[in-house]
Amino acid sequence: MKIGALRDSHNSGRNLLTVALIALAAYACANLIVEDDLLTLYYVGLVVLGIVALVAILKDWRAGVYCFVAWIAVEDLIRKYLGNNMTVYFAKDFLAIVLYISFFVARRSTLTKLCRPPFLIPFLVFFCYCVIQAFNPASTSIFYALMGLKLCFFYAPLLFVGHALVDSEKQLRRFFFFNSVLIFVVAGFGIAQSILGHTFLNPELIQEDIRGLSTLYRISPITGLVAYRPTSFFVSTGRFQNFLVLSWILALGFGGFLLMRKQTGRLLGFATVGMVAAASLMTASRGVFLWTLASAMAVAPAVIWGASWTGEQRIRVLRAIQRATVFVAITLTILVSIFPQEVASRLAIYTETLSPFSPKSELGFRSQEYPLRNFVAAFDYPRWPYGYGIGTASLGVQYVIRVMHAPPMNVGVENGYGQLVIELGIVGLLLWILLAYAITRSAWRAAKNLKGTVWFPIGFAIFFYAFLLVFPMTFYGFIAYQDFIMNAYFWLMLGILFRISEFPGNLPIAQTSV
Repeated sequence: MKIGALRDSHNSGRNLLTVALIALAAYACANLIVEDDLLTLYYVGLVVLGIVALVAILKDWRAGVYCFVAWIAVEDLIRKYLGNNMTVYFAKDFLAIVLYISFFVARRSTLTKLCRPPFLIPFLVFFCYCVIQAFNPASTSIFYALMGLKLCFFYAPLLFVGHALVDSEKQLRRFFFFNSVLIFVVAGFGIAQSILGHTFLNPELIQEDIRGLSTLYRISPITGLVAYRPTSFFVSTGRFQNFLVLSWILALGFGGFLLMRKQTGRLLGFATVGMVAAASLMTASRGVFLWTLASAMAVAPAVIWGASWTGEQRIRVLRAIQRATVFVAITLTILVSIFPQEVASRLAIYTETLSPFSPKSELGFRSQEYPLRNFVAAFDYPRWPYGYGIGTASLGVQYVIRVMHAPPMNVGVENGYGQLVIELGIVGLLLWILLAYAITRSAWRAAKNLKGTVWFPIGFAIFFYAFLLVFPMTFYGFIAYQDFIMNAYFWLMLGILFRISEFPGNLPIAQTSV
Protein backbone atom coordinates (compact mmCIF):
# COMPACT_ATOMS: atom_id res chain seq x y z
CA MET A 1 0.00 0.00 0.00
CA LYS A 2 2.81 2.36 0.83
CA ILE A 3 4.50 1.71 -2.50
CA GLY A 4 1.21 2.30 -4.32
CA ALA A 5 0.69 5.52 -2.39
CA LEU A 6 4.17 6.68 -3.33
CA ARG A 7 3.47 5.93 -7.00
CA ASP A 8 0.16 7.78 -6.89
CA SER A 9 1.86 10.72 -5.23
CA HIS A 10 4.60 10.71 -7.88
CA ASN A 11 2.06 10.58 -10.74
CA SER A 12 -0.02 13.35 -9.17
CA GLY A 13 3.06 15.55 -8.82
CA ARG A 14 4.03 14.92 -12.44
CA ASN A 15 0.50 15.71 -13.63
CA LEU A 16 0.46 18.95 -11.63
CA LEU A 17 3.82 19.92 -13.11
CA THR A 18 2.52 19.19 -16.63
CA VAL A 19 -0.60 21.29 -16.04
CA ALA A 20 1.52 24.12 -14.67
CA LEU A 21 3.84 24.07 -17.70
CA ILE A 22 0.90 24.04 -20.11
CA ALA A 23 -0.69 26.96 -18.26
CA LEU A 24 2.59 28.87 -18.32
CA ALA A 25 3.00 28.23 -22.07
CA ALA A 26 -0.60 29.30 -22.74
CA TYR A 27 -0.04 32.49 -20.74
CA ALA A 28 3.13 33.30 -22.69
CA CYS A 29 1.38 32.64 -26.01
CA ALA A 30 -1.55 34.84 -24.97
CA ASN A 31 0.84 37.69 -24.16
CA LEU A 32 2.50 37.36 -27.56
CA ILE A 33 -0.88 37.46 -29.29
CA VAL A 34 -2.03 40.50 -27.26
CA GLU A 35 1.23 42.30 -28.08
CA ASP A 36 0.78 41.33 -31.76
CA ASP A 37 4.19 39.64 -31.74
CA LEU A 38 3.14 36.76 -33.96
CA LEU A 39 6.62 36.29 -35.41
CA THR A 40 8.00 35.22 -32.04
CA LEU A 41 4.99 32.95 -31.59
CA TYR A 42 5.75 31.27 -34.92
CA TYR A 43 9.37 30.68 -33.92
CA VAL A 44 8.34 29.21 -30.57
CA GLY A 45 5.91 26.90 -32.35
CA LEU A 46 8.62 25.77 -34.76
CA VAL A 47 11.03 25.06 -31.91
CA VAL A 48 8.43 22.96 -30.10
CA LEU A 49 7.57 21.14 -33.32
CA GLY A 50 11.26 20.54 -33.99
CA ILE A 51 11.87 19.08 -30.54
CA VAL A 52 8.92 16.72 -30.94
CA ALA A 53 10.18 15.65 -34.37
CA LEU A 54 13.72 15.06 -33.08
CA VAL A 55 12.47 12.89 -30.24
CA ALA A 56 10.32 10.89 -32.67
CA ILE A 57 13.24 10.42 -35.09
CA LEU A 58 15.65 9.29 -32.39
CA LYS A 59 13.09 6.77 -31.13
CA ASP A 60 12.26 5.41 -34.59
CA TRP A 61 14.23 6.23 -37.73
CA ARG A 62 11.29 5.10 -39.90
CA ALA A 63 9.22 7.93 -38.45
CA GLY A 64 12.16 10.17 -39.28
CA VAL A 65 11.84 9.35 -42.98
CA TYR A 66 8.23 10.53 -43.02
CA CYS A 67 9.09 13.63 -40.98
CA PHE A 68 11.90 14.51 -43.37
CA VAL A 69 9.84 13.99 -46.54
CA ALA A 70 6.96 16.04 -45.13
CA TRP A 71 9.29 18.82 -44.00
CA ILE A 72 11.06 19.30 -47.34
CA ALA A 73 7.62 19.73 -48.92
CA VAL A 74 6.53 22.53 -46.55
CA GLU A 75 9.85 24.09 -45.55
CA ASP A 76 9.78 26.76 -48.24
CA LEU A 77 6.27 27.86 -47.23
CA ILE A 78 7.45 28.49 -43.66
CA ARG A 79 10.68 30.10 -44.84
CA LYS A 80 9.05 32.68 -47.10
CA TYR A 81 6.61 33.70 -44.36
CA LEU A 82 9.58 34.20 -42.00
CA GLY A 83 11.48 36.50 -44.34
CA ASN A 84 13.56 33.85 -46.11
CA ASN A 85 15.14 32.87 -42.80
CA MET A 86 18.28 30.80 -43.39
CA THR A 87 17.86 28.90 -40.13
CA VAL A 88 14.65 27.44 -41.51
CA TYR A 89 16.44 26.66 -44.79
CA PHE A 90 19.03 24.52 -43.01
CA ALA A 91 16.47 22.83 -40.72
CA LYS A 92 16.04 19.98 -43.22
CA ASP A 93 19.76 19.30 -43.12
CA PHE A 94 19.68 19.08 -39.34
CA LEU A 95 16.72 16.69 -39.59
CA ALA A 96 18.67 14.61 -42.10
CA ILE A 97 21.69 14.39 -39.77
CA VAL A 98 19.49 13.23 -36.88
CA LEU A 99 17.84 10.72 -39.22
CA TYR A 100 21.24 9.35 -40.29
CA ILE A 101 22.37 9.02 -36.67
CA SER A 102 19.17 7.26 -35.64
CA PHE A 103 19.31 4.95 -38.64
CA PHE A 104 22.96 3.92 -38.38
CA VAL A 105 22.71 3.40 -34.60
CA ALA A 106 19.66 1.17 -35.10
CA ARG A 107 21.34 -0.81 -37.88
CA ARG A 108 24.49 -1.25 -35.83
CA SER A 109 22.53 -2.57 -32.86
CA THR A 110 20.92 -5.23 -35.06
CA LEU A 111 24.24 -6.00 -36.83
CA THR A 112 22.48 -5.64 -40.19
CA LYS A 113 24.75 -4.96 -43.16
CA LEU A 114 24.09 -1.98 -45.38
CA CYS A 115 23.44 -2.48 -49.06
CA ARG A 116 26.34 -1.97 -51.45
CA PRO A 117 25.34 0.28 -54.35
CA PRO A 118 26.33 -1.24 -57.73
CA PHE A 119 27.78 2.13 -58.76
CA LEU A 120 29.88 2.58 -55.61
CA ILE A 121 33.28 2.85 -57.34
CA PRO A 122 32.26 5.55 -59.90
CA PHE A 123 30.53 7.41 -57.06
CA LEU A 124 33.63 7.36 -54.85
CA VAL A 125 35.85 8.47 -57.72
CA PHE A 126 33.57 11.42 -58.51
CA PHE A 127 33.24 12.28 -54.80
CA CYS A 128 37.01 12.28 -54.25
CA TYR A 129 37.54 14.43 -57.31
CA CYS A 130 34.96 16.94 -56.03
CA VAL A 131 36.68 17.02 -52.61
CA ILE A 132 39.95 17.86 -54.38
CA GLN A 133 38.13 20.58 -56.33
CA ALA A 134 37.00 22.08 -53.02
CA PHE A 135 40.56 23.39 -52.68
CA ASN A 136 40.73 24.86 -56.18
CA PRO A 137 42.86 28.04 -55.91
CA ALA A 138 40.54 29.92 -58.27
CA SER A 139 37.67 29.79 -55.78
CA THR A 140 37.40 32.94 -53.70
CA SER A 141 35.87 31.24 -50.64
CA ILE A 142 35.80 27.77 -49.08
CA PHE A 143 32.08 28.30 -48.45
CA TYR A 144 31.39 27.84 -52.16
CA ALA A 145 32.99 24.40 -51.93
CA LEU A 146 31.08 23.44 -48.78
CA MET A 147 27.82 24.45 -50.39
CA GLY A 148 28.64 22.54 -53.60
CA LEU A 149 29.56 19.37 -51.71
CA LYS A 150 26.36 19.62 -49.68
CA LEU A 151 24.19 20.08 -52.75
CA CYS A 152 25.74 17.10 -54.53
CA PHE A 153 26.36 14.53 -51.79
CA PHE A 154 24.62 15.38 -48.52
CA TYR A 155 21.50 13.30 -49.24
CA ALA A 156 23.33 10.30 -50.72
CA PRO A 157 22.96 8.31 -47.43
CA LEU A 158 19.22 8.32 -48.06
CA LEU A 159 19.94 5.46 -50.45
CA PHE A 160 20.72 3.23 -47.46
CA VAL A 161 17.70 4.58 -45.59
CA GLY A 162 15.37 3.88 -48.51
CA HIS A 163 16.76 0.38 -48.96
CA ALA A 164 16.07 -0.46 -45.30
CA LEU A 165 12.70 1.33 -45.19
CA VAL A 166 10.77 -0.92 -47.59
CA ASP A 167 11.71 -4.32 -46.20
CA SER A 168 8.20 -5.53 -47.04
CA GLU A 169 5.38 -4.75 -49.42
CA LYS A 170 3.44 -3.34 -46.48
CA GLN A 171 6.14 -0.72 -45.88
CA LEU A 172 6.26 -0.01 -49.62
CA ARG A 173 2.53 0.73 -49.76
CA ARG A 174 2.68 2.77 -46.57
CA PHE A 175 5.38 5.08 -47.91
CA PHE A 176 3.77 5.60 -51.32
CA PHE A 177 0.34 6.23 -49.78
CA PHE A 178 1.88 8.88 -47.57
CA ASN A 179 3.72 10.34 -50.54
CA SER A 180 0.53 10.38 -52.64
CA VAL A 181 -1.31 12.40 -49.99
CA LEU A 182 1.59 14.84 -49.84
CA ILE A 183 1.67 15.20 -53.62
CA PHE A 184 -2.10 15.64 -53.79
CA VAL A 185 -2.05 18.49 -51.25
CA VAL A 186 0.94 20.35 -52.75
CA ALA A 187 -0.40 20.03 -56.32
CA GLY A 188 -3.90 21.06 -55.23
CA PHE A 189 -2.66 24.25 -53.56
CA GLY A 190 -0.55 24.94 -56.64
CA ILE A 191 -3.66 24.83 -58.81
CA ALA A 192 -5.47 27.19 -56.43
CA GLN A 193 -2.55 29.61 -56.50
CA SER A 194 -2.37 29.55 -60.31
CA ILE A 195 -5.94 30.84 -60.32
CA LEU A 196 -5.84 33.25 -57.35
CA GLY A 197 -2.46 34.77 -58.19
CA HIS A 198 0.73 35.48 -56.26
CA THR A 199 -1.06 36.99 -53.25
CA PHE A 200 -2.16 33.47 -52.25
CA LEU A 201 0.39 31.35 -50.33
CA ASN A 202 2.82 34.26 -50.33
CA PRO A 203 3.32 36.92 -47.61
CA GLU A 204 2.24 40.45 -48.32
CA LEU A 205 5.86 41.60 -48.21
CA ILE A 206 8.13 39.03 -49.85
CA GLN A 207 11.83 39.09 -49.00
CA GLU A 208 13.90 40.66 -51.77
CA ASP A 209 15.99 37.53 -52.52
CA ILE A 210 12.90 35.48 -53.43
CA ARG A 211 10.45 38.17 -54.53
CA GLY A 212 11.15 37.71 -58.21
CA LEU A 213 10.90 33.93 -57.91
CA SER A 214 7.40 34.10 -56.40
CA THR A 215 5.84 36.74 -58.65
CA LEU A 216 6.54 35.49 -62.16
CA TYR A 217 3.96 35.91 -64.92
CA ARG A 218 4.12 34.72 -68.51
CA ILE A 219 2.44 36.34 -71.52
CA SER A 220 1.51 34.48 -74.69
CA PRO A 221 3.40 36.16 -77.57
CA ILE A 222 0.52 36.33 -80.06
CA THR A 223 -2.75 36.66 -78.11
CA GLY A 224 -1.21 38.50 -75.16
CA LEU A 225 -2.92 36.36 -72.51
CA VAL A 226 -1.33 36.53 -69.05
CA ALA A 227 -0.75 33.51 -66.77
CA TYR A 228 0.75 33.41 -63.30
CA ARG A 229 3.46 30.80 -62.71
CA PRO A 230 2.56 29.26 -59.33
CA THR A 231 5.01 28.22 -56.63
CA SER A 232 2.58 26.36 -54.33
CA PHE A 233 4.38 25.78 -51.01
CA PHE A 234 7.80 26.56 -52.49
CA VAL A 235 9.75 29.80 -52.83
CA SER A 236 10.20 29.49 -56.57
CA THR A 237 8.21 28.30 -59.53
CA GLY A 238 11.20 26.23 -60.64
CA ARG A 239 11.15 24.10 -57.51
CA PHE A 240 7.41 23.53 -57.84
CA GLN A 241 7.90 22.52 -61.47
CA ASN A 242 10.61 20.02 -60.51
CA PHE A 243 8.33 18.61 -57.82
CA LEU A 244 5.54 18.08 -60.36
CA VAL A 245 7.78 16.22 -62.81
CA LEU A 246 8.95 13.94 -60.02
CA SER A 247 5.40 13.49 -58.67
CA TRP A 248 3.94 12.66 -62.07
CA ILE A 249 6.37 9.80 -62.66
CA LEU A 250 5.98 8.31 -59.17
CA ALA A 251 2.19 8.68 -59.24
CA LEU A 252 1.97 6.79 -62.53
CA GLY A 253 4.12 3.97 -61.18
CA PHE A 254 2.22 3.68 -57.91
CA GLY A 255 -1.16 3.77 -59.65
CA GLY A 256 -0.11 0.90 -61.92
CA PHE A 257 1.08 -1.14 -58.94
CA LEU A 258 -2.18 -0.60 -57.01
CA LEU A 259 -4.36 -1.79 -59.86
CA MET A 260 -2.22 -4.81 -60.63
CA ARG A 261 -2.15 -5.80 -56.96
CA LYS A 262 -5.89 -5.09 -56.44
CA GLN A 263 -5.04 -3.02 -53.36
CA THR A 264 -7.26 -0.53 -51.60
CA GLY A 265 -6.46 3.12 -52.12
CA ARG A 266 -6.70 3.07 -55.90
CA LEU A 267 -8.99 6.11 -55.82
CA LEU A 268 -6.30 8.13 -54.04
CA GLY A 269 -3.60 6.85 -56.39
CA PHE A 270 -5.37 7.80 -59.60
CA ALA A 271 -6.83 11.01 -58.15
CA THR A 272 -3.23 12.04 -57.49
CA VAL A 273 -2.41 11.34 -61.13
CA GLY A 274 -5.26 13.60 -62.22
CA MET A 275 -4.32 16.35 -59.76
CA VAL A 276 -0.68 16.40 -60.87
CA ALA A 277 -1.74 16.51 -64.53
CA ALA A 278 -3.94 19.54 -63.85
CA ALA A 279 -1.23 21.27 -61.81
CA SER A 280 1.32 20.64 -64.58
CA LEU A 281 -1.00 22.28 -67.10
CA MET A 282 -1.52 25.31 -64.86
CA THR A 283 2.20 25.97 -64.24
CA ALA A 284 2.52 27.79 -67.57
CA SER A 285 5.85 25.99 -67.85
CA ARG A 286 6.79 24.54 -71.19
CA GLY A 287 9.41 22.36 -69.56
CA VAL A 288 6.90 20.70 -67.21
CA PHE A 289 4.47 20.24 -70.07
CA LEU A 290 7.07 18.46 -72.23
CA TRP A 291 8.66 16.42 -69.41
CA THR A 292 5.29 15.09 -68.20
CA LEU A 293 4.18 14.30 -71.75
CA ALA A 294 7.44 12.45 -72.47
CA SER A 295 7.19 10.58 -69.15
CA ALA A 296 3.66 9.38 -69.88
CA MET A 297 4.74 8.22 -73.33
CA ALA A 298 7.62 6.26 -71.76
CA VAL A 299 5.96 4.80 -68.66
CA ALA A 300 2.76 3.52 -70.33
CA PRO A 301 4.46 1.31 -72.99
CA ALA A 302 7.04 0.18 -70.45
CA VAL A 303 4.37 -1.04 -68.03
CA ILE A 304 2.74 -2.98 -70.86
CA TRP A 305 6.12 -4.48 -71.80
CA GLY A 306 6.88 -5.37 -68.18
CA ALA A 307 3.67 -7.31 -67.60
CA SER A 308 3.85 -11.11 -67.53
CA TRP A 309 0.82 -11.36 -69.84
CA THR A 310 -0.48 -14.35 -67.90
CA GLY A 311 -3.92 -14.65 -66.33
CA GLU A 312 -5.49 -11.26 -65.63
CA GLN A 313 -2.32 -9.21 -65.60
CA ARG A 314 -2.68 -8.03 -69.20
CA ILE A 315 -6.19 -6.77 -68.45
CA ARG A 316 -4.99 -5.02 -65.30
CA VAL A 317 -2.18 -3.24 -67.14
CA LEU A 318 -4.51 -1.92 -69.82
CA ARG A 319 -7.03 -0.99 -67.15
CA ALA A 320 -4.38 0.95 -65.23
CA ILE A 321 -3.55 3.00 -68.34
CA GLN A 322 -7.25 3.50 -69.03
CA ARG A 323 -8.01 4.69 -65.50
CA ALA A 324 -5.07 7.08 -65.47
CA THR A 325 -6.32 8.58 -68.73
CA VAL A 326 -9.88 8.82 -67.42
CA PHE A 327 -8.83 10.57 -64.20
CA VAL A 328 -6.67 13.04 -66.12
CA ALA A 329 -9.54 13.75 -68.51
CA ILE A 330 -12.03 14.23 -65.67
CA THR A 331 -9.72 16.58 -63.75
CA LEU A 332 -8.95 18.70 -66.81
CA THR A 333 -12.63 18.82 -67.80
CA ILE A 334 -13.61 20.12 -64.36
CA LEU A 335 -10.83 22.70 -64.53
CA VAL A 336 -11.84 23.90 -67.99
CA SER A 337 -15.51 24.08 -67.01
CA ILE A 338 -14.95 26.19 -63.89
CA PHE A 339 -11.94 28.30 -64.93
CA PRO A 340 -11.99 28.53 -68.75
CA GLN A 341 -10.02 31.80 -68.97
CA GLU A 342 -7.19 30.59 -66.72
CA VAL A 343 -6.85 27.37 -68.71
CA ALA A 344 -7.06 29.24 -72.01
CA SER A 345 -4.10 31.47 -71.10
CA ARG A 346 -1.94 28.40 -70.42
CA LEU A 347 -2.98 26.64 -73.59
CA ALA A 348 -2.23 29.79 -75.57
CA ILE A 349 1.30 29.89 -74.14
CA TYR A 350 1.93 26.24 -75.01
CA THR A 351 0.51 26.36 -78.53
CA GLU A 352 2.05 29.70 -79.47
CA THR A 353 5.55 28.90 -78.20
CA LEU A 354 5.79 25.13 -78.78
CA SER A 355 3.88 24.45 -81.96
CA PRO A 356 6.21 24.18 -84.98
CA PHE A 357 3.52 25.94 -87.03
CA SER A 358 3.48 29.02 -84.79
CA PRO A 359 5.44 32.07 -85.98
CA LYS A 360 6.53 32.61 -82.37
CA SER A 361 7.57 29.02 -81.71
CA GLU A 362 10.60 28.66 -79.43
CA LEU A 363 10.72 24.86 -79.39
CA GLY A 364 13.85 24.47 -81.49
CA PHE A 365 15.65 27.44 -79.97
CA ARG A 366 15.01 26.54 -76.30
CA SER A 367 15.53 22.78 -76.69
CA GLN A 368 18.60 22.79 -78.95
CA GLU A 369 20.22 26.07 -79.99
CA TYR A 370 20.12 27.89 -76.63
CA PRO A 371 21.46 25.07 -74.39
CA LEU A 372 24.15 24.11 -76.94
CA ARG A 373 25.23 27.72 -77.25
CA ASN A 374 25.59 27.97 -73.47
CA PHE A 375 27.49 24.69 -73.31
CA VAL A 376 30.00 25.93 -75.87
CA ALA A 377 30.24 29.23 -73.97
CA ALA A 378 31.66 27.35 -70.96
CA PHE A 379 34.83 26.76 -72.97
CA ASP A 380 35.31 30.52 -73.33
CA TYR A 381 36.40 30.60 -69.68
CA PRO A 382 40.19 30.24 -69.45
CA ARG A 383 40.04 27.62 -66.68
CA TRP A 384 37.78 25.18 -68.51
CA PRO A 385 40.38 22.36 -68.41
CA TYR A 386 40.46 22.31 -64.59
CA GLY A 387 37.55 24.54 -63.46
CA TYR A 388 37.05 27.18 -60.77
CA GLY A 389 36.08 24.80 -57.96
CA ILE A 390 32.92 22.99 -56.91
CA GLY A 391 30.04 25.24 -55.91
CA THR A 392 31.32 28.36 -57.65
CA ALA A 393 28.48 28.34 -60.22
CA SER A 394 25.95 26.26 -58.28
CA LEU A 395 22.47 26.83 -57.00
CA GLY A 396 22.39 29.28 -54.09
CA VAL A 397 25.64 31.19 -54.68
CA GLN A 398 23.72 34.38 -53.82
CA TYR A 399 23.27 33.15 -50.26
CA VAL A 400 26.99 32.42 -49.89
CA ILE A 401 27.69 35.97 -51.02
CA ARG A 402 25.05 37.53 -48.76
CA VAL A 403 25.40 35.44 -45.61
CA MET A 404 29.09 34.47 -45.65
CA HIS A 405 30.28 37.67 -47.41
CA ALA A 406 32.19 35.65 -49.98
CA PRO A 407 33.60 37.57 -52.96
CA PRO A 408 31.38 36.89 -56.02
CA MET A 409 32.77 34.58 -58.67
CA ASN A 410 30.74 35.91 -61.61
CA VAL A 411 31.07 32.68 -63.58
CA GLY A 412 28.39 30.44 -65.02
CA VAL A 413 26.31 29.48 -68.04
CA GLU A 414 22.72 28.30 -68.47
CA ASN A 415 23.60 24.71 -69.25
CA GLY A 416 24.17 21.85 -66.82
CA TYR A 417 27.15 20.28 -68.56
CA GLY A 418 28.59 23.74 -69.06
CA GLN A 419 28.25 24.41 -65.33
CA LEU A 420 30.18 21.21 -64.59
CA VAL A 421 32.96 22.30 -66.95
CA ILE A 422 33.19 25.69 -65.21
CA GLU A 423 33.23 24.20 -61.72
CA LEU A 424 35.08 20.91 -62.18
CA GLY A 425 36.76 21.20 -65.57
CA ILE A 426 36.46 18.77 -68.45
CA VAL A 427 37.57 15.84 -66.26
CA GLY A 428 34.74 16.56 -63.83
CA LEU A 429 32.20 16.49 -66.65
CA LEU A 430 33.50 13.13 -67.90
CA LEU A 431 33.41 11.67 -64.39
CA TRP A 432 29.82 12.85 -63.95
CA ILE A 433 28.78 11.24 -67.22
CA LEU A 434 30.48 8.01 -66.09
CA LEU A 435 28.65 8.12 -62.75
CA ALA A 436 25.32 8.94 -64.42
CA TYR A 437 25.76 5.99 -66.77
CA ALA A 438 26.63 3.64 -63.88
CA ILE A 439 23.58 4.77 -61.88
CA THR A 440 21.23 4.47 -64.84
CA ARG A 441 22.57 1.06 -65.80
CA SER A 442 22.24 -0.35 -62.29
CA ALA A 443 18.76 1.16 -61.91
CA TRP A 444 17.68 -0.40 -65.20
CA ARG A 445 18.98 -3.81 -64.16
CA ALA A 446 17.08 -3.55 -60.87
CA ALA A 447 13.87 -2.53 -62.66
CA LYS A 448 14.29 -5.24 -65.30
CA ASN A 449 14.59 -7.82 -62.52
CA LEU A 450 10.98 -6.96 -61.64
CA LYS A 451 9.67 -7.69 -65.14
CA GLY A 452 6.56 -9.83 -64.95
CA THR A 453 5.81 -8.88 -61.31
CA VAL A 454 3.34 -6.45 -59.76
CA TRP A 455 6.23 -4.24 -58.58
CA PHE A 456 7.48 -3.47 -62.08
CA PRO A 457 5.45 -0.22 -62.53
CA ILE A 458 7.05 1.30 -59.42
CA GLY A 459 10.47 -0.06 -60.35
CA PHE A 460 10.37 1.34 -63.87
CA ALA A 461 9.02 4.69 -62.63
CA ILE A 462 11.99 5.06 -60.28
CA PHE A 463 14.44 4.02 -63.00
CA PHE A 464 12.93 6.50 -65.44
CA TYR A 465 13.07 9.30 -62.88
CA ALA A 466 16.74 8.54 -62.22
CA PHE A 467 17.54 8.49 -65.94
CA LEU A 468 15.59 11.69 -66.56
CA LEU A 469 17.36 13.54 -63.76
CA VAL A 470 20.98 12.50 -64.35
CA PHE A 471 20.94 12.81 -68.13
CA PRO A 472 18.52 15.12 -69.99
CA MET A 473 17.48 17.33 -67.07
CA THR A 474 21.06 17.66 -65.85
CA PHE A 475 22.21 18.56 -69.34
CA TYR A 476 19.76 21.46 -69.50
CA GLY A 477 20.52 22.58 -65.94
CA PHE A 478 22.59 20.97 -63.20
CA ILE A 479 20.49 22.89 -60.68
CA ALA A 480 17.78 20.27 -61.24
CA TYR A 481 20.03 17.69 -59.56
CA GLN A 482 21.05 20.21 -56.90
CA ASP A 483 17.45 21.07 -56.02
CA PHE A 484 17.01 19.51 -52.57
CA ILE A 485 13.58 18.10 -53.48
CA MET A 486 14.87 16.32 -56.58
CA ASN A 487 18.13 15.25 -54.92
CA ALA A 488 16.59 13.83 -51.74
CA TYR A 489 13.95 11.88 -53.67
CA PHE A 490 16.58 10.68 -56.12
CA TRP A 491 18.71 8.94 -53.51
CA LEU A 492 15.75 7.72 -51.45
CA MET A 493 14.03 6.24 -54.51
CA LEU A 494 17.22 4.50 -55.65
CA GLY A 495 17.41 2.75 -52.30
CA ILE A 496 13.77 1.69 -52.59
CA LEU A 497 14.33 0.42 -56.13
CA PHE A 498 17.31 -1.74 -55.15
CA ARG A 499 15.30 -3.17 -52.25
CA ILE A 500 12.16 -4.08 -54.21
CA SER A 501 14.35 -5.65 -56.90
CA GLU A 502 15.06 -8.29 -54.23
CA PHE A 503 11.34 -9.00 -53.69
CA PRO A 504 10.92 -11.64 -56.45
CA GLY A 505 13.51 -13.86 -54.77
CA ASN A 506 11.91 -13.43 -51.36
CA LEU A 507 8.19 -13.32 -52.15
CA PRO A 508 6.74 -14.55 -48.83
CA ILE A 509 8.73 -11.99 -46.83
CA ALA A 510 7.86 -9.26 -49.33
CA GLN A 511 4.17 -9.90 -48.76
CA THR A 512 4.00 -10.55 -45.04
CA SER A 513 6.95 -8.93 -43.28
CA VAL A 514 6.16 -5.88 -41.13
